[in-house]
Amino acid sequence: MTRADQVLSIQDFVNALEPVIRRIVREELNVIAERHTGIFQLDPESPLHVELTELKARNERGDLEFLSHKEVWQ
Repeated sequence: MTRADQVLSIQDFVNALEPVIRRIVREELNVIAERHTGIFQLDPESPLHVELTELKARNERGDLEFLSHKEVWQ
């Protein structure tokens, strides 16, 4: 195995691990937000609150499309 092969296999490992880490972080943040509801509060009349409420409802209905990490950063 050459050094270039080692670099590629490390990069392959990073590429495989990144989505897993993102999912874990997202799940943990969700748990924290659900357990500690007083940490972050928005005025229910604020545009941000309205948008986030709508996004949550759309997500629960399965109406959201997400871009991959690659698509976002291209």
